[in-house]
Amino acid sequence: MLDKTKVEEVINRIRPALQRDRGDVELVEVTDDNVVKVRLRGACGTCPMSMMTLKGGIEAEMKRSIPEVKSVEAV
Repeated sequence: MLDKTKVEEVINRIRPALQRDRGDVELVEVTDDNVVKVRLRGACGTCPMSMMTLKGGIEAEMKRSIPEVKSVEAV
C-alpha cells in the first residue's frame, strides 16, 4: 500500500500551480490497489480541461514521484 504522506507531499507540490488558476486538489483516498482518489475544487472542479489537468498534470507527476501509483481518479 502507498504511503499516504508521500502522496500528500506530491499534492502539496502540485497545489500552487492549481491555486494560481483559482483551483485546488484534495486527497480523498489511497486505495489498497494503489489508486489515488482526489477531488478537484474551485475552478478545477468545473473547468472543461480538468481531465487534462488530472491525467496530464496530477497523475503524471504522481507516477513520476511514486512509481507504484496505478492511477489518479477524480471523485
